[in-house]
Amino acid sequence: MQINFGGREIGIKLVYYGPALSGKTTNLRALHELTSEQSHGRLMTLETKDDRTLFFDMLPLTLRAAGAAQAGGMTLRIKIFTVPGQVLHASTRRLVLQGADGVAFIADSQVSETEHSAASFLDLRQNLKDLGVSLKQLPLVIQFNKRDLDRVRSDAEIDVLASRGREPVFKASATLGTGVLETFFGLLHVTWTKLDREHQLAKLLGIESGELLPMAARQLGVTAEVSTLLASCVGGSLDRTQRVAP
Repeated sequence: MQINFGGREIGIKLVYYGPALSGKTTNLRALHELTSEQSHGRLMTLETKDDRTLFFDMLPLTLRAAGAAQAGGMTLRIKIFTVPGQVLHASTRRLVLQGADGVAFIADSQVSETEHSAASFLDLRQNLKDLGVSLKQLPLVIQFNKRDLDRVRSDAEIDVLASRGREPVFKASATLGTGVLETFFGLLHVTWTKLDREHQLAKLLGIESGELLPMAARQLGVTAEVSTLLASCVGGSLDRTQRVAP
């Protein structure tokens, strides 16, 4: 997290992590399309010729509390990154992960990709360790993507996996736009909860702690109730911190 008192801005960094072709970039593109044009900046993408993410995508969302200027509050800017999933880009993943306030791990639901997802989760843990960050302390949600495809892990299997841990688990089909907002707001919730508790961000923004997510939804043009989006998580409370590997 970065606080710029001169510019009256608080910056939060969210990172979408996962194996190659699991749908990290698709999540960001869908999130860009599902939110109002006025609420976000230009989606910047660097790709190789085969459409794989080479470096990262950055999706800045800027939220300002109503009346914040008059109340002396600050602007909250949310920057969202993806990491390249290919093994050869390990150093870039670690670089993008540096300074992350929260992580969404995008797992591929296809049975054939189970080992790749598990290896990527271990890679996440190792990269965080190299950066001096404990996975147990970092806000984390898991998304099982590509639920629209054939030969995917069953809902029952994912529910059992989710029940073994404490972080929110979401099911999605990013190409169809389903589960994308749910995952984002789940990640924003667990990240905001931790940062607000540690740094009193609500006070700096001039809002009540519980106002952030509904305010974000309104300014992003999201009509669904935040409580409904969060209720789609499986595996337990959004406030739990114990981990379950995909």
